[in-house]
Amino acid sequence: MDDAVLLKNAANDTISKISPKACMSFDNVCKLLSEKYPDRFASWVLGTPHSLVEVLKTELSIEPIRADYVTLLQLQGQILHLEFQTRWDSNPPLPLRMLDYWVRLYRLYRLPIAQVVVLLLPPPEETVIETAFVMGATRHDYRVIRLWEEDATVLLNDPALLPLATLAATSGTEPLLEAVAQRVNQLDDSRRQEVLDYAKILAGLKFEKDLIRQLFREGMMRDSVIVQEILEEGRQEGRQEGRQEGRQETGRSLILRLLTRRVGDLPETWRSRISTLSLEQLENLGDALLDFEAIADLEAWFRASE
Repeated sequence: MDDAVLLKNAANDTISKISPKACMSFDNVCKLLSEKYPDRFASWVLGTPHSLVEVLKTELSIEPIRADYVTLLQLQGQILHLEFQTRWDSNPPLPLRMLDYWVRLYRLYRLPIAQVVVLLLPPPEETVIETAFVMGATRHDYRVIRLWEEDATVLLNDPALLPLATLAATSGTEPLLEAVAQRVNQLDDSRRQEVLDYAKILAGLKFEKDLIRQLFREGMMRDSVIVQEILEEGRQEGRQEGRQEGRQETGRSLILRLLTRRVGDLPETWRSRISTLSLEQLENLGDALLDFEAIADLEAWFRASE
């Protein structure tokens, strides 16, 4: 059995264990991304560049319903309705929902409507993924993007779409996550952590937590290497020219920046404790913080170091 089949089976096992409520959280990550970068998502799903894109409200009239995990975008002369789905099965069925959304949207805007379902994970083998609602003489079509069949290259090359690349087509587990991690590492500081967080969340649909943690820690590792270099220079200059204190302070500043990125704003008490650490202790903390997820991890590190 090849890697692609194994991955698909693993995805089926994963989604069978995910509650509907948890699925909604994954769908909502996609909604947040699409509303933050509407032009990039519109260009991706429609296959043509779109720059003038407006995010519309998601409450649809006639006994108003709120489409919580739907993105509605106003393009030039048309509406784009994006529906993000972790599970294919739903109540009411998805084809009926797409028809219902179309009628409500057309009543509101009287414009052509492009509807695209982005399905995050493959359903069970026997499932038929319908691309139309059909009942008697009524037929309503929409597109379905099967994310697990999408070329990862397109997603990897766009920071706005990069988190979705974790669920794209792949012949093996680690090469895909390594490619995503490498692209995340290349982003500037202002975007790296946000993209990393979204990528880790979506990767959790398909991959084991330990593997995600192992591969996505590389971004922090690069910063840690910088810390180690500065601390080493501090030791050398301290021996040669008596300027160790300045380099040590620079190392502390970097450690504080990395900790803030990992666990959030640090209380002043913790900042004060870190300011008392020696070069060797800072170096040890620089290695350990790669695995921190909360301030409790910092507290545990200090207890273990005492």
